[in-house]
Amino acid sequence: MSTTWYECKVKYRKTDETGGQKITTEPYLVDALSYTEAESRINEEMSAYISEEFKITNIKVANYAEIHPFENADRWFRSKVSLLAYDEESGKERKTNMYLLVQANDVKEAYDNTISVMKGTMGDYTVPAISESPIMDVFPYFSGEEGELEQLERFNALKASKPEVAAEIEDHMEFETAPEEEAVV
Repeated sequence: MSTTWYECKVKYRKTDETGGQKITTEPYLVDALSYTEAESRINEEMSAYISEEFKITNIKVANYAEIHPFENADRWFRSKVSLLAYDEESGKERKTNMYLLVQANDVKEAYDNTISVMKGTMGDYTVPAISESPIMDVFPYFSGEEGELEQLERFNALKASKPEVAAEIEDHMEFETAPEEEAVV
């Protein structure tokens, strides 16, 4: 059975960096079988994070073929992948687009993560677009069966890992400068 992802927009009161309160609406992604289950799941998931009241303002089916969390990443990026196929009857090349949600820290890392996800693909493909997604968090469905428990733990560990702060690297290499060539007049 294929996974259906629902994008749920949740409106709630949030405390900002200055300590002030503001009302915000943020999108979240849940894996569910129906709109009703998506609403139930987002209520359950958000009640663990938000102590005050919140409102679900919108639920729609999200157009993601796959979701890929990565370690030490804190943002989600939408990668458009065009699968290339050659139609022998018409002699033309056809493109089929699919969208992946990939976790990364920046666009370059999102591109690298998309390539690593696609490296087992047999056919040709291109990555024509990557953009930062407004998705705040992803809540996959796990039934609790033994094999899925490991998946849940791995997914949550990847999702919860914090980005590593790159230490500043000092360059100690010395280069000899080539003598400037004499100009011919």
